[in-house]
Amino acid sequence: MTAHPPPAAGGAPAGRRPRTTTRDPEALTRRLTAWLGTRLPGARAVAATVPDSNGMSSETLLFDIDRSRCPSPEPPPTGLASSGQGGIPASCALRLAADPAAYTVFPRYDMARQYRTMRLVAAHTDLPVPRTLWLEEDPAHLGAPFFVMARADGRVPPDVMPYTYEGNWLHDATDAQRDHLEAASVSVLARLHDQVPPAAAEFLATPGTGSALHRHVEAQRGYYSWVVDGRPRSALIERGFARLAGLWPSDPGDTVLTWGDARIGNIVYDGFEPAAVLDWEMAALGPRELDLGWMISLHRFFQDLTEASGKPGLPGLLSRDRVESRYAALTGHPPRAMDFHTLYAALRHAIVMLRVAYRQVHFGEVPVPDDADALILHRDSLEAMIEGRYW
Repeated sequence: MTAHPPPAAGGAPAGRRPRTTTRDPEALTRRLTAWLGTRLPGARAVAATVPDSNGMSSETLLFDIDRSRCPSPEPPPTGLASSGQGGIPASCALRLAADPAAYTVFPRYDMARQYRTMRLVAAHTDLPVPRTLWLEEDPAHLGAPFFVMARADGRVPPDVMPYTYEGNWLHDATDAQRDHLEAASVSVLARLHDQVPPAAAEFLATPGTGSALHRHVEAQRGYYSWVVDGRPRSALIERGFARLAGLWPSDPGDTVLTWGDARIGNIVYDGFEPAAVLDWEMAALGPRELDLGWMISLHRFFQDLTEASGKPGLPGLLSRDRVESRYAALTGHPPRAMDFHTLYAALRHAIVMLRVAYRQVHFGEVPVPDDADALILHRDSLEAMIEGRYW
């Protein structure tokens, strides 16, 4: 899930990331090796690293598997998910539920749900979803449930510093290369929405009554209430919820499987082509526009921060009109009610940012604010969306 450091001088995000865990990576690797031996006798986890540019919710650990001590011939691994794609890869990634001692971003982490979602998408689409290997729901091994998947080679548009700033591969690319990346990324959404049968994803339905969109919004209201429990409330976020009622779609459209955290920072690219679609913890059933609004709004977040710091950013990338037209051409479904969905995306992002900021308060990294809205980096943009003067 996207979250960002506090602003530095000039409005740019600071380079230092807020604390996200109390876990010791070396101890985690030792415990992982002990667990790995129960699945692949003699194997060890080596060369473990923690990505430093993306993700602040569930934790990711990248590691290699050393099988030099495995019996020969190598026995079949225990508990390997059936995939029909061969044996164990040498390089893996582990997704571990957030550290409960680290003031988590979300109230609940369901690793089995994420694992099941990835396998569903892999089974029903041609999207490049990482191959899932093992799911471990017993928290005794690493302190929380986790799953292991094959690691994809490639590069990811960075969050810190954001890809809209100079000095990274996407910013340095040509206009034609970025246009190809944009088209391929919108195609990821189109194929996901068109190819997964909604009935097969019913386990991702948000509890409650009413339409899928209504339940989704009510769940976000509940999340906001959890975030501000015992903390200062955000007048801006509450204004945003009130404004949604006036923009509510007369017809929310099809209900599909939505990715949830649909942004280019969650895609590994081989060149400028998607090689792996990551981070499914926010997947849900809902209208197509949930993903489209998120992809547009999250890019605008980075672009607006970059422009506020006096730099041009990437104004030609992921513009709202082009994303909408590309999606319509691919699916035959012209996006609807996008003023609602871009505002809703910015509002959801603001709630997450508020929670991350309160985690910094929890760890003593920042003081308790006089104004909770000051913790929302895209405060001006969100206010402009609420007032109908952003687009």
